[in-house]
Amino acid sequence: MPESPHTDRAPTVTPSRVVIGLCLLAPFVAMLWVGSYARVDPALMGIPFFYWYQMAWVLLSTALTATAYKLWRRDQRARAARTGGDPR
Repeated sequence: MPESPHTDRAPTVTPSRVVIGLCLLAPFVAMLWVGSYARVDPALMGIPFFYWYQMAWVLLSTALTATAYKLWRRDQRARAARTGGDPR
């Protein structure tokens, strides 16, 4: 039986990839857990909590997605450097 050509590959699950997954998962969990924000108080400048909480997650989601992207690019460059591949 022939050996797999990729026996020296780095592990697929790395700490960096776990952080990437958490960054991408957090907004979904926050928005799907409606019971945590389905209320009026505390209001922020007259805006009920229900609305400003969701709008805050728009900004947080953007920051988390950008962080995940930068971590992914760093991970891909590191993998390419280890294997001698194209770092793009």
